[in-house]
Amino acid sequence: MDSLKNKTVLVTGGSRGIGEAIALSFAKAGANVIINYNQSQTQAKRIVQEIVNSGGKAIAVQADVADFEQAKSLVEKGIEVFGNIDVLVNNSGITKDNMIIRMTEADFDSVIEVNLKGTWNMCKHISRYMLKNKSGSIINITSIVGVIGNPGQSNYVASKAGIIGLTKSLAKELGSRGITVNAVAPGFIETEMTDRLPVEIKEAYLKQIPLNRFGKADDIADLCLFLASENARYITGQVIGVNGGMI
Repeated sequence: MDSLKNKTVLVTGGSRGIGEAIALSFAKAGANVIINYNQSQTQAKRIVQEIVNSGGKAIAVQADVADFEQAKSLVEKGIEVFGNIDVLVNNSGITKDNMIIRMTEADFDSVIEVNLKGTWNMCKHISRYMLKNKSGSIINITSIVGVIGNPGQSNYVASKAGIIGLTKSLAKELGSRGITVNAVAPGFIETEMTDRLPVEIKEAYLKQIPLNRFGKADDIADLCLFLASENARYITGQVIGVNGGMI
């Protein structure tokens, strides 16, 4: 998309899976890419090199988005290198699944800290610059389970439902300054994490999908590209499902 050429996008959790697909898609569209990672340094540097080898511009920045000051430094580093950040994709997330009777307080707290507070931290720090520029796009990656719930994931579901509420509130706060805020809710997407699920669980999910296939990471990346482009300039405060008709 031509409207993304020479723009700068920051992708949290951009070193693998859906985040990697998003980062590479924006690079192919001509955007400068800031790839945030927490532990996956090797993967992040590999993606940066792939983008650079293709003639693009990218950097990798380590930060734990759950930490308020590290999130701030991540944004500041991106501004320092590229002069501006036009698009923020909040993709960082973790899971620590268990039924509530066995879930520990630490498991609940850590998932909320990374998934929900991490998203809030990034929105908090990026909004200062976007408000000044009177433009920008924030895309928060939530989940289908944040809409319908899921047993054994009360911490994860609560974090993703919280992201939906955060998205709708910020869309109303920031819209008057030309900033759009939307959420993307993936369904069952093929990633390293889902590849580890037992075959019978995958088959049970597949029966619920009218399109009769699992999603690809690129399906999410394509929607993010659209939401960040001029073609989506009148879309804000929305939660868009990418789930093959599952709900």
